[in-house]
Amino acid sequence: MTVVVLLGAPGAGKGTQADLLAERLGIPHVSTGDLFRAAVRDASPIGLEARRYMERGQLVPDDITIQMLLDRLTEPDAAGGVILDGFPRNRAQAEALASALAEGGSKVDRAINIDVPTDELVRRLSGRWVCGESGHVYNESTNPPKVPGRCDLDGSPLVQREDDKPETIRARLDQQLASLRDVIGYYDETGLLRSVDGVQPIDQVTTALLTAVAEGAASGAHEAR
Repeated sequence: MTVVVLLGAPGAGKGTQADLLAERLGIPHVSTGDLFRAAVRDASPIGLEARRYMERGQLVPDDITIQMLLDRLTEPDAAGGVILDGFPRNRAQAEALASALAEGGSKVDRAINIDVPTDELVRRLSGRWVCGESGHVYNESTNPPKVPGRCDLDGSPLVQREDDKPETIRARLDQQLASLRDVIGYYDETGLLRSVDGVQPIDQVTTALLTAVAEGAASGAHEAR
């Protein structure tokens, strides 16, 4: 089983790359957000427990999150491994995940950070504009309108929400990046971390990630001998 922790700030392309890796490696992309929603939807015992915290606007405790992850690892499609997205979010969670996996005879094989400079993250995230009439979404980088400032579908002016303005995004990133650096530091200390340049074209980022995963698998096989 190959367990990959994919790290990256909002706007780094982590979700896109996780899906591409899952397709190339034939292992599932496991997002903790998706696990929560599925567990709540299915009204499983652990989902009902998680729902109590979510309804109060509180973070779901680490032990519940990790148990959901461990349960997911027992499903048939995860026999070859998983790509974890969205967890761990801090050092304590990383340590707890390592302990839980070790109890089951498994471990994180590789943690990979998609490294994108803060200014580029702000540029990407602040590029979102919304049609004021119907809510159609555009992005200056990935999905620009044909006519700047106008919706392709109805010609309405495009507006930028307060949450998408550069100053708002920069302030939000300052908080989120502190936790990310904590997790990166943990995996760097354990020797599991690799970083790839997230400013490259998407296909080149994917190639670099696949190389890092292969190196991690080879290292794990060597240690097992």
